[in-house]
Amino acid sequence: MDTLPTILVLCTGNSCRSQLLHGYLQQLLAGRANVYSAGVETHGLNPRAVQVMAEDGVDIAHHTSNHVDEYATVPFDYVLTVCDHAHEVCPVFPAATQKLHHNFPDPAKATGTEAEIMQQFRAVRDRVRAYARQFASQHFPG
Repeated sequence: MDTLPTILVLCTGNSCRSQLLHGYLQQLLAGRANVYSAGVETHGLNPRAVQVMAEDGVDIAHHTSNHVDEYATVPFDYVLTVCDHAHEVCPVFPAATQKLHHNFPDPAKATGTEAEIMQQFRAVRDRVRAYARQFASQHFPG
């Protein structure tokens, strides 16, 4: 039986960065991989993350904020950490799991006016989108 590769996107709170990458990878790899996201803590899905993804045509409103321990029995092919904290405290995965790290700034820590905060979310979203496309083309060509 042929099973799809599994990808876990991991960050601190599973509210912004991991959710953005989860959304893009789910769209880019539909039917070619199963994508999950989790945090080493759970902070709830950030409404601004949902908003900036919707602006780019990706619906993550149905996503939930999950703790990495919920997926302890899933054999992941890839674990992508998207912040230094998650990378440092990342649980141990089997040797066969490919672990990749890319630190993105946390838009949830943005300050200023609502417009300035949203601009930070869009800037991080655009960086995450570029990373998602690069990951997909490198690891899932075709």
